[in-house]
Amino acid sequence: MTKLSVEQQKFLAAAAALTFVENKMIVGLGTGSTAEFAIRLLSEEVKAGLKITGVPTSVATAKLARRLKIPLADDLGTFKKIDLTIDGADEVDPQLNLIKGGGGALAREKIVASRSDRFVIVVDEKKLVTQLGKFPLPVEVLPFGWRSTLEILRDLGARVKLRQKDARTPYRTDNGNYIVDCVFGKMTNPPVLAQQIKSIAGVVEVGLFISRVDLVLVGRRDGRIEEKWAA
Repeated sequence: MTKLSVEQQKFLAAAAALTFVENKMIVGLGTGSTAEFAIRLLSEEVKAGLKITGVPTSVATAKLARRLKIPLADDLGTFKKIDLTIDGADEVDPQLNLIKGGGGALAREKIVASRSDRFVIVVDEKKLVTQLGKFPLPVEVLPFGWRSTLEILRDLGARVKLRQKDARTPYRTDNGNYIVDCVFGKMTNPPVLAQQIKSIAGVVEVGLFISRVDLVLVGRRDGRIEEKWAA
């Protein structure tokens, strides 16, 4: 039997997510490679007559959506409720907790997810883990006092690294902040860790998404789509 590549698995999951999109919905548009598959597929549906309004989770996603002629909300500061958001993840545990933020959009992704009636995650099967923590946990921090914030994160037990754009320039999020990538190892209690990190002055957002997901769609190597619904 032919095994699907990771990219094919991503496409499969993204295509499955489109079955939940209905006419006249407000749709949150995620950031990252798997979400991009969904956005490109969504644009084909729009060309065919589907009427939706998109809410992008990053500048990059907004640029892609505009290029593909997906209508976007006129003012991203005033949206209230989103019917459905489709996004990817860096890791998914059995309780459907997530690590997100590899693409740097964790704060906006969390805002959009929290405003959504339904939050659907699309991943390839390698993103499924028994415990979160192999993928570095992104933490968005204010540039002011970032070194002290980094030290407090280190005191929580993480190996920490300021994300860089290049050798001399820190990476900046769309919000103008820095990202510290934290390696905690296997996380025994992600909800508690999320609360500890969020309580640090200088932390804007943490890439742990706890009890937010309604459905995870997993593209499998054997061509199956696995549905993981929240309890």
